[in-house]
Order: sequence, then structure tokens, then C-alpha cells
Amino acid sequence: MPPLLLLTRPDPLSRRFAGQIADLGLEVLISPIMRIVPVAHDPLVLERAKGMVLTSVNAVPAAGQGRGRPAICVGPATAEAARNAGFDVTVGPGDADRMMPMLQDLGPTWVHPHGTHVARALPVTGITVYDQVAQDLNAAAVEALAGDRCVLLPLFSPRSAQILAAQAGTARAPLWLAAISQAALDRWSAPFARAVVAPTPDGPGIIAALRQLLA
Repeated sequence: MPPLLLLTRPDPLSRRFAGQIADLGLEVLISPIMRIVPVAHDPLVLERAKGMVLTSVNAVPAAGQGRGRPAICVGPATAEAARNAGFDVTVGPGDADRMMPMLQDLGPTWVHPHGTHVARALPVTGITVYDQVAQDLNAAAVEALAGDRCVLLPLFSPRSAQILAAQAGTARAPLWLAAISQAALDRWSAPFARAVVAPTPDGPGIIAALRQLLA
């Protein structure tokens, strides 16, 4: 039986990713392990910003209307959301580390709206606009992990890897991990059968890792 693909990002992101790998012909189960919760902040900081640095699609709603202002976005998904909000978008290379050369000398009038858990501090003004609250896997995911069928698990961040490992520690199913980075794999503390680190720390890299696991 082909492996089951378990996607644990927030529902819209998981559905988008499932569409990107439809050609793999995998059965997909979605069970978000984090939910996005807005955090109180000063909207004037965002309204007055000359430009935005956007490292997650989850920050775009808080950024407000673009009004043609520039936005440097971490990757295509965030860029699409920012473009739809009216920003003049520059698409980044897929992760915060590789964005750094694009962010030098932007000045204090640029703002980085971000979540409570920040993977990398950026050289612009930061403001917390949302939190990613951990939640339990749903019943279907728990049942899948307790079965005999192989489960493919993309790990999209170190924090999600840690949260998911805590819930998968007693899994009976063989687990194949596709980690977005070595840092994400290092945060995995539960048993697994196979693991591949993505060649690039982004969505296409995760897809490449999945293809390698399935080859």
C-alpha cells in the first residue's frame, strides 16, 4: 500500500501544498498541529511603514492594505497573498537566511510583522502580529499513526517538528520524515524509519525530499 501523506500545517497552507504534490498520487490527510491566533498590536506601525518584510503568509492579513507599497516576501505563497493585498512585491529565495542580503540598508521605516516564535531576527523593525498555538492531532491522524501503513511526514519548521514529535512518540506506523532543514530534523525526538533533509529550505525543497523518499 502506498504511504499516507500527513500534512500538519494550518488548513489553507496544507491544502495548497497538497495541490502542489497531486502528481505523486498520494492519499492526503490534513491535521493541523498549530492554529493562527491574532495578537494585539499597534496597527499604526504597519500603516505608516514605508515597506514590509513578510516571512509568512500568516502575517499578511495584519499588514493591511498595500497601497502600492513595496514588500519583500520570503517566497511565492507569501508573495501571492501580499500582491492580492495591494503590495508591490519582490519575491525572496524561500527562507529568512537567504533573504538577508535583500534586507540590508532598508532603514527603520520598513517593518517585519511576524509571529510570536521568530526563527531569525531581521535587520528591520519587528512587530508581533500573530501567535501559532499548538493543538492536538485529530482522530484520523492519531488512528493513522497507530496503524501499519507508512506515514510520510513533512516537517516545515523546527517548532512544528518538536510539537509533532511529542505527539508521535508512540506511533506504530513507520514514519518517513521530509525535513525542511537539519535544524528541523534535529528537533524531532521520536522514532522514525527514514528521513531526508530538503535540498533547499522551502516548499520545493520539501517536495524534492518527498520524491527522494518515494523513489
